[in-house]
Amino acid sequence: MKTCLAIGAAEGYESAFLKSLFMHDLLANPWFYATAIPAVILVGLSKGGLGGAMGQLGVPLMTLVMPPLQAAAIMLPILLVMDVASLWTWRGYHDAKTLRYMLPGGMIGIAIGWLMSESVTDDMVKLIVGAIAVLFVLRYILAGAAGRAKAKPHNFAAATGWSTVAGFTSYVAHAGGPPYQIYALPLRQDPKIYNGTSVIFFAIINALKVIPYFAQGQFDATNLSASGVLAPLAFAAPFAGAWIVRRMKPEVFYPFIYAMVFLTGLKLVYDGVAKMF
Repeated sequence: MKTCLAIGAAEGYESAFLKSLFMHDLLANPWFYATAIPAVILVGLSKGGLGGAMGQLGVPLMTLVMPPLQAAAIMLPILLVMDVASLWTWRGYHDAKTLRYMLPGGMIGIAIGWLMSESVTDDMVKLIVGAIAVLFVLRYILAGAAGRAKAKPHNFAAATGWSTVAGFTSYVAHAGGPPYQIYALPLRQDPKIYNGTSVIFFAIINALKVIPYFAQGQFDATNLSASGVLAPLAFAAPFAGAWIVRRMKPEVFYPFIYAMVFLTGLKLVYDGVAKMF
């Protein structure tokens, strides 16, 4: 019995030592900073309101030097810091009805993602979400100028459905933007209202993701230390993105955002197909 305990203690010590050594190597590795710093800047600009395409490059960039799950775990605390900056930047701008319709579905999506995280791969989710995003933009283009200019009314069923998808894909692949945009963009809200509402939605979604991420053991010392090193950068980029968006007219903002959704969709489809074959 004592021998078994001694062996277990030795293994635990060895595991802790190896994890500590890996953390040191990660933070001392210049390639970590070469990929993580641009990733944080791109995600921050996206959080500031410049669409989802740049944000989708964040985790893939970091996976050049670390496993995808670790990259996602390191990025979540950074997203929370960005959410604080974005909430301050877009304070006073939001549509309560959009949040009231979409938040319940987003929470359901997180719960589904938590339950299915072991059986659904990131690549499957990226392929499905990417295909939906591309088809959504193509439908927007084919609608013609008159169809694109007409705002759609709120629809509780559609809001619940797409927000559930957004919560699910945000949990399993940090790819909640396109499903949210599929519902919210046709509302044709003022750009400041659109961005302020999306910031609140994803700030709540990201905060709720902390609980299952912690339960799954993704916030270890290595990942949290890496997040802490990158956190100071997380404040500046959202402010820069918001500064640009505040100076964009709706007739410029919406075509730009649809273009970003289309590029995001193509990127997600490419990532999903490339990893599956």
